[in-house]
Amino acid sequence: MDSFGIPQPHRRRRRKSPVSTKPYVFRPLLEDIALAEEGSTTDVYITCVELWDVNLYIGTSAAEILHYVALPPDPNDTVTDSSYIFASRLQPTFNRSSAGSSSPGVQQILVLPKVTKACVLCNGTLTFYSLPELSPAFHNTTVTGCSWIGGENMNTSDEQDEDGQTVMICIKSRIRLVRIGVQPQKIRDIEYPSGLAVARRDNFACVADAQAYALLDVENQQKISLFPISSLDENAAGGQVEDISTVRELSRPSSGIGEPRGHGRSTSLGTFVTGIGRRSPQSRSQDRSGRDTPESGFRAASPLRPSDRPRSGSATGDSNGRPSSPKPLPPAPTIPQQAVLASPSKFSSRLTPHICSPTPNEFLLTTGTSPEEPGVGMFVNLDGDVVRGTIQFDRYPISILVDVGEQSATAPAAAAQPGGYVLASILQPRDGGDREVIEVQDISSESHSEYLDIPFPFEEDNTGSTKLTTGKAKLRNILSYTLAPFHEVGDRLNKVRLDMPRNPTVGEADVKSTPPTVDTEWEAKRNQEEQAFGHRLGMQSSRILLWSGSSIWWLVRNPLVLRLDGRIDMITNPMSKVNEDREELIRILTSIRDYEANTETEFLSLEYIRQKSSLILFADALSREPGESGSGELKVEDLVNSGLDPRILLSLVPLLREEVVEGSNGIWVHAGLTATIDQYANLPFTTSEDELRRKPSRHIEWMNLVKRYLMAWRQRKGFGSIADEVEVFQTTDAALLHLLLHQDSQHSFKSGVPSASRSELYALVDNGVDCFERAITLLENYRRLYVLSRLYQNRKMAGKVLATWQRIIEGEQDAGNELRDGENEVRKYLAKIRDISLIQQYGTWLARRNPGLGVQVFTDDSSRVKFTPQEVVELLKDKAPKAVKVYLEHLVFGKKNSRYANNLITYYLDSVLQVLGSSEEARSVLAQSYESYRALQPPKPTYRQFIIDNAVPETWWQDRLRLLELLGGSHGADFSYDLGHILRRIEPFEQDLVPESIILDGRQGRHQQALRLLTHGLGDYHTAVNYCLMGGASIFHPISGSLTPSEASIKEDQAVLFGYLLTEFLRIEDVSNRLERTSELLERFGSWYDAGDVLDMIPESWSVELLSGFLIGAFRRLVHDKNEAMVVKALSGAENLQVAAAWVEKCSRTGPQVEESQLI
Repeated sequence: MDSFGIPQPHRRRRRKSPVSTKPYVFRPLLEDIALAEEGSTTDVYITCVELWDVNLYIGTSAAEILHYVALPPDPNDTVTDSSYIFASRLQPTFNRSSAGSSSPGVQQILVLPKVTKACVLCNGTLTFYSLPELSPAFHNTTVTGCSWIGGENMNTSDEQDEDGQTVMICIKSRIRLVRIGVQPQKIRDIEYPSGLAVARRDNFACVADAQAYALLDVENQQKISLFPISSLDENAAGGQVEDISTVRELSRPSSGIGEPRGHGRSTSLGTFVTGIGRRSPQSRSQDRSGRDTPESGFRAASPLRPSDRPRSGSATGDSNGRPSSPKPLPPAPTIPQQAVLASPSKFSSRLTPHICSPTPNEFLLTTGTSPEEPGVGMFVNLDGDVVRGTIQFDRYPISILVDVGEQSATAPAAAAQPGGYVLASILQPRDGGDREVIEVQDISSESHSEYLDIPFPFEEDNTGSTKLTTGKAKLRNILSYTLAPFHEVGDRLNKVRLDMPRNPTVGEADVKSTPPTVDTEWEAKRNQEEQAFGHRLGMQSSRILLWSGSSIWWLVRNPLVLRLDGRIDMITNPMSKVNEDREELIRILTSIRDYEANTETEFLSLEYIRQKSSLILFADALSREPGESGSGELKVEDLVNSGLDPRILLSLVPLLREEVVEGSNGIWVHAGLTATIDQYANLPFTTSEDELRRKPSRHIEWMNLVKRYLMAWRQRKGFGSIADEVEVFQTTDAALLHLLLHQDSQHSFKSGVPSASRSELYALVDNGVDCFERAITLLENYRRLYVLSRLYQNRKMAGKVLATWQRIIEGEQDAGNELRDGENEVRKYLAKIRDISLIQQYGTWLARRNPGLGVQVFTDDSSRVKFTPQEVVELLKDKAPKAVKVYLEHLVFGKKNSRYANNLITYYLDSVLQVLGSSEEARSVLAQSYESYRALQPPKPTYRQFIIDNAVPETWWQDRLRLLELLGGSHGADFSYDLGHILRRIEPFEQDLVPESIILDGRQGRHQQALRLLTHGLGDYHTAVNYCLMGGASIFHPISGSLTPSEASIKEDQAVLFGYLLTEFLRIEDVSNRLERTSELLERFGSWYDAGDVLDMIPESWSVELLSGFLIGAFRRLVHDKNEAMVVKALSGAENLQVAAAWVEKCSRTGPQVEESQLI
């Protein structure tokens, strides 16, 4: 105070206190208020408080009201809160003659903001004032004998009540409904004497007197008793339904009003009653409820029986013109067993009734035995039924309220808070006496109670003992909201750029992990924005005031992030591992898993808690020993759903730390996480890469956890809500690839059995990765060339795929040894692409390595690119000369394209003659084959079959076989080649290439020479016979099947050739072989020989027996020919007779014909 006794403005600096885990925290509004005038020795304390807009009204036990006005702080000052300056001191009017030393003082201050009026109840006298300066209203109207003022309809907003605000005034014999507007207007009286507390929802009001609670239907004026306030009260009987409708003539009470103090004036109650009894002409005939209303004289009327009262379907309405409830009050509920305590016959102290309404359909009532014993809270609905469970209080409450986070039209957006709590001020026994505390219980769950110590300015007296309290702490929901700043919220939730931990190694990892260069101006601007954003997030709304003694506090919900973060800090020891706290952290995560955030602050708070808990649990997973487990385990979905940037978790793993990509702006995280990240990034349990290689089995569990986590994160690709999406998925892909490569490298590739991570590795690269360049580096470092080729395949980089396969095929190390039959893979891949240049490049490369496989690239019918034979021949001649012959073989033998047969013959001749000209061994091999064949005894295969069956594993030998096939006319009679050119080339090797000479002689018509070489040069008698049958066309005829007429020459040519063959057979040097071959030839093919000519050629020394078969056949043919001629002759004679007979018959039918000569 100043020298004139005027209190000075209260200016407060925000106090920094440790983070609390309690659901509510105290914020001082005014402390150590000068309640009494200077020089007063009376112990004055606060009895009631109300705050409206910037006006603070404080009622005291000295029957005074102190009016303070709030002064807003400097907008640039973020430390100082609003200050309050003393405005005035008011002494309300009351009956001093009836007031004693124990009078309560100012009992209630009811502010009605819509009509800018205030109702003040002081020592049983109700007075009315105008806001905000509290000047007397309604001509100093007063009401004496009042015990309660309130009962506003909690289901009606201010905007819906256009004519004023309706309140309920509890006087000695009744409760009066009055509408406060321009003038007070009485609505009705309800017979309920000595009411002490009222809470109203529409037409239903829950009221209490000194003994029991009751439920009133204010429209139908019915009452049902509920249960006593004290369970020891044997006289309070519940369950009685009464009709309390009555009309009494309003009498003028005696004037017992004390003299006014201050600027207040006294008036008689009769004036007030007359005022509120006046009605307009319309209201005299019918009140606002629609029912007839007595005139101002209030003539007595007999009470109606309950059966005569309006029931459902009536057209009555409440005082605001809304339809009243269609149903009457139900029977009274049964009091729960836990509320019925052992009751002695008498009880010494009365309990204060408490009524709250947490929802539009429920009331919360308290009951007990004595103030020193526990109390019970019970929920009653509008039907009078007890619902939910009960609430247990350690002691019977001094005051109680329910905070359900309700929002009114004047509440700020931040006022909407989920859930609800029941708060009760109680006396809790402590050392040396009782201590006033606030007991907090969750209204929607059966969680344990939490206690808030009221922050008194002095906790101890002069002797050092705890100060005793007298139970004057009261709670109240006021009209105006306040926004209490919690800077700790912004300090945790705003974003800051993270200084990432680095590997202490030198090399490429250091270069890659170099922190990005961030624009300092941009970063400073971003930090300012984040600080402003954090300040806004830290604004917590409240409309709960607590007062005790001479101090007033805001009771503000402790922000969710501070409560949970405080719990995490309490259970986490930063100097050790968190194994012992794992289960508690899991419980925290589980408790918020299904929590629905209603505000941006809550959303970010839950995100922050999830991220911090996940970060700590992840560090715990890294620190575990093999096989260590607990009752709670970190789930991958918790890690992913936390929304924590995976780059932060990966920064804790040295093996994967170098994969973190920060981007140009760095990594921004909640500021509250930076200390935790730094703490765990530098702890010794983070394993180095060298140790991972030395002891891989020790780290399987956390590696699998990280692998599942990264795989789950990859499924979020494309989500628009992910910040730094490019850098995040580059990091996750690189880390996952690195981890899979590391796991797969621990598997022995020599076993041939793929590891479990192999399929995961393939799936990763086949689906594509965002870190393409880094993936190439990793795969090259791990020497996984085949996997690298699959990565290129995903990007459609055919050239890189083929180049990588070429490296593997040519012998470069591929640690996985996964490319099996690589050349064939190249061939199949070339058939799928459309790039002509790549097909030519790698097709010819493959043709050089494997001509047979390389040629298939250009001959595959399923290939997407087609080449003409001429293009392929020219390309192969230039890039893969050795493959030309293979391609020509495909054309000539595979496609039957004789156009390129001469080219192929040339290649064959080059191959064979080059070997024969340079290798004596090759010529001896040929000579030996001739000798070996001639030495075989009949029956023996043809020479061609013989050299096929006994082929030499040399290319030139196979070329010679194909050359014989081409020269022998395997492609038909239309096929021709340059005979002269071939003759000139093989002339030097005529003795070595006997079959070739035979074929060429036959082509030239030198059949006798060809048969001579077949008979004497090769000794291939079977082929010689075929030569005659084929007319000298080829010695290579189909192995199976018969000759068609188009293939056989005329018989005369065959006879000539068989004649040459007989001559050669008769010249065989070996006599027995000569006799055998000649007799067999004559016997099998005697029809081609004239018997006389044969007998002339056969030596006379041969016995007839040798020619018996030929001669018998010849004779048979002669007899056959003779008989055939006779039959033909006979048939011809018969045919002649038949023709003659037919002629005679025809002439007979025709008759003679006379022809006259014509004269010229």
